[in-house]
Amino acid sequence: MPNIQPSTLRDVGYQLFEASGCTAEDARAVVDHLVESNLFGHDSHGAIRYYEYTRAIREGRFQPWATPTIVRDYPSTAVVDAGGALGQVGATFAIKLATEKARQHGLATVTLRNTSHVGRAGAYPLMAAREGNMIALAFVNAGRLGYQIAPFGGLEGRLSTNPIAFSAPRPDTDPILVDMTTSVVAEGKVRVAINQGSQVPEGWLIDSEGNSTTEPNDFRADPPGAILPLGGVVAHKGFALGLVVELLGGALSGEGCADGSRTMRSNGVLFTVYNIEHFTELSTYYEEVEALLRHVKSSRLAPGFNEILAPGEPEFRSAQRKEKDGIEIDETTWAHICREGRILGLNPDSW
Repeated sequence: MPNIQPSTLRDVGYQLFEASGCTAEDARAVVDHLVESNLFGHDSHGAIRYYEYTRAIREGRFQPWATPTIVRDYPSTAVVDAGGALGQVGATFAIKLATEKARQHGLATVTLRNTSHVGRAGAYPLMAAREGNMIALAFVNAGRLGYQIAPFGGLEGRLSTNPIAFSAPRPDTDPILVDMTTSVVAEGKVRVAINQGSQVPEGWLIDSEGNSTTEPNDFRADPPGAILPLGGVVAHKGFALGLVVELLGGALSGEGCADGSRTMRSNGVLFTVYNIEHFTELSTYYEEVEALLRHVKSSRLAPGFNEILAPGEPEFRSAQRKEKDGIEIDETTWAHICREGRILGLNPDSW
């Protein structure tokens, strides 16, 4: 399994996306996002997407030259149509717009459509939280795509993984970061297991007959299996949250809700940003968040645990470690990346 320094992996990505027709600025937005996903330990949303995105550009599904536009604009809300631009380009535009509106008006919601695949949902609330005085929330559906996640009580996939993400600042350290699918696992993690030739944990998947399976290829079989909704014995809660995301991310953005399509044209996204100082003093907020975390972390530890971590702490620690030690990319993913490079006229042997 190749171990690649983050700077090298970024350079490979810049070459791929610029060769695909992206501007240097847009290539950087996409690649930096994907490599950060690897650094955070979320390989399902990392460099494995290089070849998926560049292939989509070649096939005309993603538009590397498109520019997001605001199609509805009010003081504290807006709707953005990205024109088929790469998702990281459209979503960055939308979260920055929401943050600026919240800066002026205290609270803002911006929806986004026609934006391809935005990648890791948590990246965008994190951008707002790093302003130091903003809290942000994201709901992301997959437009009409609707075959991955079985509804509670069902045997066939009818929804997408439909993540919810949240970020809130802390004083003098990294923000709190919540980034979770409303399914047991992201579809990309099943894809990573297929590429690695490994089994998945019990409780992730069912086969086409509804039997629990640890074989990731059952998800892609004919007839296909499905990923389960979040929650285990209370999976009706994950299913319900998935429907919430469909309506907020899909219906309000205009991208639409799951209807059984097996091809994703674009995510539908809803961002809400809160300006803390329109609700309370920033110093008071900081005191409350730190007191809360001290209280939570004061619990006695369960067997097998050395400490209690706040949401986001595992990702930030992983990033520090992998910036130094490198990122492991499985052989199948690397082969796909190199193949895509050759199609684009690049020389992967130089990588």
